[in-house]
Amino acid sequence: MVDKNGLKEVLGVALSNGGDFADVFIEEKQSIGIGMEAGKIERVYSGLDAGAGIRVLSGEVTAYAYTNDLTKDGLLEAAKIVSHAAKGSKKDLNLDLTSIKPLVNFEIKTRPESVPTTTKVDLVKRVERAARAVDKDKIKQVIVGYGDTVQKVTIANTEGTFVEDERIRTRLVVNVVASENNVIQTGYDAIGSHAGFELFEQYNPEEFAQIAAQRAVNMLEAVPAPSGKMPVVMAGEAGGTMVHEACGHGLEADLEQRELSVYTNKKGQQVANELVTVVDDATITNRYGSYRFDDEGVPSQKVTLIEKGILTDYLYDHLTAAKEGRESNGHGRRESYQHKPIPRMGNTYIAPGKEDPEKIIKDYKSGLLVKKMGGGQVNTTTGDFVFDVAEGYLIKDGEIGQMVRGATLTGNGPEVLRMVERVGSDLGFTIGTCGKDGQGAPVSDAQPTMAIKELVVGGTAHSDEDNKLSRKLDEGFGKIRRI
Repeated sequence: MVDKNGLKEVLGVALSNGGDFADVFIEEKQSIGIGMEAGKIERVYSGLDAGAGIRVLSGEVTAYAYTNDLTKDGLLEAAKIVSHAAKGSKKDLNLDLTSIKPLVNFEIKTRPESVPTTTKVDLVKRVERAARAVDKDKIKQVIVGYGDTVQKVTIANTEGTFVEDERIRTRLVVNVVASENNVIQTGYDAIGSHAGFELFEQYNPEEFAQIAAQRAVNMLEAVPAPSGKMPVVMAGEAGGTMVHEACGHGLEADLEQRELSVYTNKKGQQVANELVTVVDDATITNRYGSYRFDDEGVPSQKVTLIEKGILTDYLYDHLTAAKEGRESNGHGRRESYQHKPIPRMGNTYIAPGKEDPEKIIKDYKSGLLVKKMGGGQVNTTTGDFVFDVAEGYLIKDGEIGQMVRGATLTGNGPEVLRMVERVGSDLGFTIGTCGKDGQGAPVSDAQPTMAIKELVVGGTAHSDEDNKLSRKLDEGFGKIRRI
């Protein structure tokens, strides 16, 4: 590994032809994945990937190169390549690289590489058996995936930052297919954390599998979802898919600055009901989207994006922050050394309110209760979205009624946030891999139980509003974030 003096030399070469800023991102990532399908362990893979990315910023121009040669000569060669894209006078770089300490720390109790692969395979088999045992006749397929990563990074830049960090993440996903009388339904769930194998002390993996399997089986008896405008109660356990997609992406500074966000130039304006506060906090202990430093070496921090309905901030990396003459707030993230950093979410959530979640449901005579969100799409420029409902129920006279299938939620992000009229005191997290600009990043999102005055619910017979918005989303292709 190249030492500090070597990194200073590399940074000096990167800015030898001019430029405003340069950084080096060195990564070594060890990972393992196990997949089970059709009752068999289909794949067990492990790998080690190592490399470095070197970036030069010159005005609004970014030059980026990466290499797998981690010797000083290899890094110097990459630095020479990016230096040719810089403009301006040559700089005599004289800096001291100062180690930065994180503001938070995450305890890892059981490092995943210390756990034998046979133990991980046994875990996957147990999960598969637990899911099938829910209903041996109706459950036709169970797919289980386990993965863990140990990522070590070194970051240095021409502002004198020097960071050495380690990120450890573990995850488990299960997808269950149930069938009866030519009806096929699925149940999916995932757990994951910035943690080691102790994840399975916090969550019972068999119970996790049974919940997903029972969801698939119950969906076989569900009635077709109704269509039309109606109140919608989003349970805390549904997770924050809607806030992540319909709101969070629009608050990333690069989209806002390029006017590809419905929230462009709206700082200080009311964009949601005063009951709504939206936060991105990568410092939360052991969440899947947590980190000590972002991928530019900035310590993670809690950022309030919308406070009591007022838009207060965006998510910045170094480049977007420099354009506004401010500091990054620690959201420059990248998939790997092969990618340049861009503004990304970490753990995004709507802050809990004060109301009893159960009372919120009881106060509605009719509507739809959403307990699990599925996939969907959103146009960040307009805020229009369509999401699938993976688990939903009719509300009748304040009681949870029949389970429904085939429901979708259609609307506009800012409009929906303005129509939030009740916010519960709970908070439920979900995990995922967020895609943007061809890069994937581990994230968490969350919300409390919320009541939305009115949403377009699309069922078996889609409403005119649902069909109209679907056409608008298709016309906006290229600006859509798909999940």
